[in-house]
Amino acid sequence: MGLTAQSVKIDAMKDVFDIVKTDSQHVIALAGNPNTGKSTVFNYLTGLKQHTGNWPGKTVVSARGEYSYNDEEYIVVDLPGSYSLFTSSRDEEVSRDFICYGNYEAVVVVADATCLERNLNLAFQISEITNKVILCINLIDEAKKKNIVINKEDLEKELNIPIVLTAARNGIGMDELKNLIEKVTFKNEKGKPTIIKYDDYIESKINEVSPHLEDLNISNIRWTALRLLDSSSDIFSINKEDHLTVSEANKIKKALNINTDNIKLREMISEHNYNYANELKQKYVTEDTKKIKRDKKIDDIITSKVFGLPIMLLLLGLVFWITIQGANIPSQMLANLLFGLQDKLSALFVQGGVPMILHNILLDGIFRTLAWVVSVMLPPMAIFFPLFTFLEDLGYLPRIAFNLDHMFKKACAHGKQCLTMCMGFGCNAAGVIGCRIIDSPRERVIAILTNNFVPCNGRFPTIIVISSAFFAISSNAYVNSLIPSLFITLMVLFGIVVTLLVSYILSKTLLKGVPSTFTLELPPYRVPKIGRLLYTSIIDRTIFVLSRAIIVAAPAGAATWLLANIYIGDMSVLSHVAGFLNPLGKAIGLDGFILMAFIVGIPANEIVLPVLLMAYLSTGTLTDFDSIHFLKQVLIENGWTGLTAFNVMLFSLLHWPCTTTIWTIKKETGSIKWTLLSFLIPTTIAFSVCFITASLYKLIF
Repeated sequence: MGLTAQSVKIDAMKDVFDIVKTDSQHVIALAGNPNTGKSTVFNYLTGLKQHTGNWPGKTVVSARGEYSYNDEEYIVVDLPGSYSLFTSSRDEEVSRDFICYGNYEAVVVVADATCLERNLNLAFQISEITNKVILCINLIDEAKKKNIVINKEDLEKELNIPIVLTAARNGIGMDELKNLIEKVTFKNEKGKPTIIKYDDYIESKINEVSPHLEDLNISNIRWTALRLLDSSSDIFSINKEDHLTVSEANKIKKALNINTDNIKLREMISEHNYNYANELKQKYVTEDTKKIKRDKKIDDIITSKVFGLPIMLLLLGLVFWITIQGANIPSQMLANLLFGLQDKLSALFVQGGVPMILHNILLDGIFRTLAWVVSVMLPPMAIFFPLFTFLEDLGYLPRIAFNLDHMFKKACAHGKQCLTMCMGFGCNAAGVIGCRIIDSPRERVIAILTNNFVPCNGRFPTIIVISSAFFAISSNAYVNSLIPSLFITLMVLFGIVVTLLVSYILSKTLLKGVPSTFTLELPPYRVPKIGRLLYTSIIDRTIFVLSRAIIVAAPAGAATWLLANIYIGDMSVLSHVAGFLNPLGKAIGLDGFILMAFIVGIPANEIVLPVLLMAYLSTGTLTDFDSIHFLKQVLIENGWTGLTAFNVMLFSLLHWPCTTTIWTIKKETGSIKWTLLSFLIPTTIAFSVCFITASLYKLIF
């Protein structure tokens, strides 16, 4: 999901269709609907021999891997999950073009054993293009738990394609799959997929078009005829030998008076395929309706209008509470370890005769900044990401999107924007990259511009610490432990409200348009695999996001130290900047030092508080605090009130994105205009909201 170590590598394929390979290698395409376990099949086959990047000219992630079997080398191309080859998204376009024009030797279509009829449509479409098809019916272990039994042998005879039943995460059936791939690749498994016969009207149209294609020596006449009848000529824009070109398609369409894009005929073909798939299910699949109804009953509660949102909020609050309480002790231990190490490094620097200016920049500036970032960020992320991944693997996140879809529609935004918001909890840059799942360019830009209103892991510490210091005033320790979680949950809710409002305003002004529809499949509930969960959340997310924060925080630490130790008159540059910003800060319920800390914290939000303490205490180094009580005393002595604390939390929630996110927005949109707006919109809202709360506070008190 989103920004991970795997999703930003650049070892992409050199060509979309012609995979670079040696004579001893065989290319295998892996296709399938989303949520069928296709990626698990891919991971089982290829192990760690994988390369990821983007399809050339696309923002669709590609994955390629290799494996060996019986002394033969295979390259597996994991195509984007698609419900159909009728392109309604960039993912489906990539899958269709590779299936039509790629240099593969076999296609493995992965289907979900628990809802086979929904997945067969893609298998039918691919079977019309090539006879090198294998149907891999995955998740057979989940089907067994639901007492679903598939008559593989008879289904295989009816479709006339090899079928294998697998449970990839347990390795069940995977050796048989490798064996079938070998047979199809070397043409030992001969056979032609059953041709689906449509109604008389469609078949007569196919027969009318076919002679024109025979004259042009087209390799796949039936499939080409169908696409001439139901699709735009753009589908033939790839110039490959033995395939129809756009100009040839237009000539035939004109000669036979065929509509440019016959959506009605396409719907008739799709309806026929789904009806046939349902017939196959009735004939060859038996299921226990009791267990299916059990999942439906759970969904009736989790996605209901009455209980859906309260359950979501309770789970969100619980995740934050566990994260905050669990991170306290590890954060303190890490801080003690790292800040204690500074004294030892200082002694080594002195012994080595390192110049004092370099000594101070490296230790008081860079090392102390990094020590703060690691001790503050690592423990919460190491707890939050596994919990978040657990909900993701369990199948709960699509239910959240379902619950919030109607709200985003009212805001004229895309329902999938909810999923990109969830990605933003860990890192807003991850949320921005996650916006690739939104097909509409207009709605994708809206999602990118508003993702910053979800508090990322770098902004959590500020909200947690300030809420603990100023609002956890109960004599009951248990109640005090709940207050930071409550404030974060409320801030998240406010962030969602702002997201919806800004999305609506953008859709009525700069990005006018009607919200598009999309298919959201609710996957079955699955017990997460602990090993995969820990690897994905710790190695592929926590460590990766932390490393990005460290990269930007190191130079920020050096710059901060210099600003705090270069004096003009009797004040440091840092203090002069704060004095200049003070009138603006006071107007919005803050002060100049707070604004200056947020500005210096642009590279990494994690350093806002330590920079602020450095300025208040005039220490010239990033300052750690011994306790929440110590922090509160320092802040009160510098004029903080309840309003200041509340507005700092609001400003932290709403203010400009960090440099990593800004850079990611520029890469994703390719536009300086949208990149500038991604900075100006949250900045304007942050100042406006804080000004309103400060004004109301003055009127009331």
